[in-house]
Amino acid sequence: MDNLIEVVVADSLWNRFDLDEMADHAFHAVATKLKLVDGPYELSVLACDDARIAVLNAEFRGKEVPTNVLSWPGYDLGADVEGGQPDALPLADIGDPFVNVGDIAIAYQTCMQEADKAGIEPRHHVTHLLIHGILHLLGYDHETEMDAEMMETLEIDLLDSMGIGNPYKEV
Repeated sequence: MDNLIEVVVADSLWNRFDLDEMADHAFHAVATKLKLVDGPYELSVLACDDARIAVLNAEFRGKEVPTNVLSWPGYDLGADVEGGQPDALPLADIGDPFVNVGDIAIAYQTCMQEADKAGIEPRHHVTHLLIHGILHLLGYDHETEMDAEMMETLEIDLLDSMGIGNPYKEV
């Protein structure tokens, strides 16, 4: 599957990571696990700093603070009922040459602070946040306890398949 994953590095601090490879690997893991066989898919990742993501968070969520990752889905794929599976499989029915899954923004300083505080390898935390953002694009959320449990379990399974430990375990 030849997906189009565009990474825009808006803060040079991100240059220590190969975000193109990391985003491609994360999307491939998610697509494989969720059996998203049709495509190709298009995804954009903005690698920015806390100041930029705080502006985006204020504009789109009304919260004037930095956050680790934001996502803007190309389609509303959320489940109709609490704890239900998102409706990602009809993406094949869209009919576009590239199915625009959506956009993600990830903030360097917040990401690195979280990794340091949790004692997690920064590369592993970045991968986790990319997967987390991609799952949001595909209709997963953590608004209710049931939805959060489903999403966290999927994240843990995906990260495990990539050789990365459980980010939710207590240190």
